Amino acid sequence: MTTGTGTQRFGGGGPLVYGLAAIVAALTLGPVVYGALGGFRSNEQLARDPAGLPDPWVGTNYENVFSNSGFWTYALNSTAIAVITTVVTVLCGVMAAYPLARYRFRFREPLFMVFVLGLLFPLAVAIIPLFILITRNLQLGNTWWGVALPQAAFALPMTVVILRPFLMALPKELEEAALIDGASRVSVFWRIVLPLSVPGMITVGVLAFVASWNSYLLPLLLLRDEMRTLPLGVADYSTEFSADTAGVLAFTTIAMIPALILFLALQGRIVNGLQGAVKG
Repeated sequence: MTTGTGTQRFGGGGPLVYGLAAIVAALTLGPVVYGALGGFRSNEQLARDPAGLPDPWVGTNYENVFSNSGFWTYALNSTAIAVITTVVTVLCGVMAAYPLARYRFRFREPLFMVFVLGLLFPLAVAIIPLFILITRNLQLGNTWWGVALPQAAFALPMTVVILRPFLMALPKELEEAALIDGASRVSVFWRIVLPLSVPGMITVGVLAFVASWNSYLLPLLLLRDEMRTLPLGVADYSTEFSADTAGVLAFTTIAMIPALILFLALQGRIVNGLQGAVKG
């Protein structure tokens, strides 16, 4: 709708918009809610009424998961790999995006296009060369670093693409004033640019953490036995206890909780970081 001053205003949306939003929300949250509630039911309840509510509520399924030592081993591995992936991605990403955003040099844009094209390169295409490189050349098979480093490498394109416009939007006067005061380029980066980049770093950090937490293909090929992660643990648990449907639902629900909580807790910062990137 256009007003008399020439500015454009948009309404909050009609019933059709809200209806479509409700359908999308239901399709997205439906499986999560079903799995969480299914964990509070017995197998007999699921067989009798698959879509019903717990009656009575059964907590033993979740108790069995928490008392399973294998679950904590899987959780430790997933946490360690996700943390390493996130730290490497954020640090390398901001250091790569900074010169692409603040310096003018030959081939700057072609170099940035290399990262953009990296978004089109799926992990599945490079999985066999990665397996050979990690296990034979680097001798990092069945280790946290062997999974975290490739995940960080494949997360770098998205990280640089998000952080570069965010860094370009930072005022240059702060850097110029620091350089006049005698600060080095490295000091300017660590003391001025990095603190101002925290919203964008949080955005790419959460995205990297969630992607690593949910990763399945690379850990499946590189990890064995006690080094396996939670997504692999869910598959193992589903195979070992295939008849215990309620227990599998409980295990799957608990495996989703950490990434879900992190994403929901920082969703405001994620949106702010993406807005800063778009405005840049």
